[in-house]
Amino acid sequence: MKTLLYTLIFVFSITGLCAQELGLMSYNIRLATESDGENAWSERKEFLKNQVLFYAPDVMGIQEALPEQMQYLNDNLKDYKSLGVGREGENKGEFSALFYNAAKLDVLKSDTFWLSETPDTISTGWDAALPRICTYALFQDKSSSEKFYVFNTHFDHVGVEARKKASELILAKMNELNTENVDVFLTGDLNLEPDSAPIAVLKSDLFDTYDIAPMGPFGPSGTYNGFNFNEPVTRRIDYIFQGKSNTNLVLKHAVLSDSKNLRYASDHLPIYVLIKLQP
Repeated sequence: MKTLLYTLIFVFSITGLCAQELGLMSYNIRLATESDGENAWSERKEFLKNQVLFYAPDVMGIQEALPEQMQYLNDNLKDYKSLGVGREGENKGEFSALFYNAAKLDVLKSDTFWLSETPDTISTGWDAALPRICTYALFQDKSSSEKFYVFNTHFDHVGVEARKKASELILAKMNELNTENVDVFLTGDLNLEPDSAPIAVLKSDLFDTYDIAPMGPFGPSGTYNGFNFNEPVTRRIDYIFQGKSNTNLVLKHAVLSDSKNLRYASDHLPIYVLIKLQP
């Protein structure tokens, strides 16, 4: 009887390890400005919060979040904690923050750097119109002990050179930081379509999860909706990448087009990717 009991415990333990999954989300939540009228943050924040809680990603990279939006999400996303600073330093300006499920994940390391020639100081790089940042963290799954990095960023909307150099800088930072050669992911609004040169730079070391999901991508082909509910969403500028040396498997990729009363929660649709963690 004891032998049978130990065997069952062992089988369930192995099954549990094999079944570990990781949900990742990238979401440009659109900054809070009342000039958006019926699409202002005050009108959509509750729906956006409920949408995130419904899909319950383990890690979510958000872009364009102002301090008041960070405060709202920190107050209302149960079980989540956030990482990152504003692009003007500390709690100033837009965040490219990471939210993570603190009940499931530990943070071993985290920081923010600027997409510029001087990444350790508040700065605007190359031909960019605005300061841009990347926040990263090294996470460890509490159940499987699996470690992985997530980088989250928002590229400039103007600078041609800035976006190419930002791609190069992020890859360099990944190689510099990832001394244990653990799996790595990049989430972000890159203000670039898939056939652009900076995306090609990223693809030298990373896979676009849109391309490698075994069932193909689900949902609209694009991510930027501009709050235009009655038009097809075809412009894809938001991404989740994974390192080419990753041992973990992409199971699903979706662009989420949820709406309420014919309105989206943001002018971007979030991306959700499900990963199988390999013990």
